[in-house]
Amino acid sequence: MVMDTKQPFEKLVELHGATVLRVCRAVVGPVEAEDVWQETFLSALRAYCDLPAGANAEAWLVTIAHRRSLDSVRAAGRRAVPLADLPEGHSRLGNPGPPGDGVWEHVALLPDKQRRVIAYRYLADLPFGEIAEIVGGTPAAARRAASDGLRKLRGLVAAASLKGDPHD
Repeated sequence: MVMDTKQPFEKLVELHGATVLRVCRAVVGPVEAEDVWQETFLSALRAYCDLPAGANAEAWLVTIAHRRSLDSVRAAGRRAVPLADLPEGHSRLGNPGPPGDGVWEHVALLPDKQRRVIAYRYLADLPFGEIAEIVGGTPAAARRAASDGLRKLRGLVAAASLKGDPHD
């Protein structure tokens, strides 16, 4: 009785490593090919015990290499691409625009405490109790600073619109 036995895994790497590398290079290019080659043989090593003794090991390895290569290509498409400079543009999310968009120039003219309280309340949506802890004082004082700041801001915006300021 003759038994089919599998070759040691190291022998598969020796026999088919160059073929697997060619497949990887063809799909992902020369830069990523060695990483994908390694991933291929790690996956194959994990599954080698389930490979039947008479199976075509080269075809099996090429299939794994092809799938790993496609995974690598897909993953590369999801990676962030570093940029030297961030593109200029306004947010579509309603976040503050760049300096010079009108309102923020007027907010900059408010006294420091009023400006900070307005920012914490209306941008960070913090309750007046937490704002008081940050800026010092009581919640009532923080509420008053916000009220005074908004009144002054409305006056600044109204005065600018009467002057025909193009920002408003």
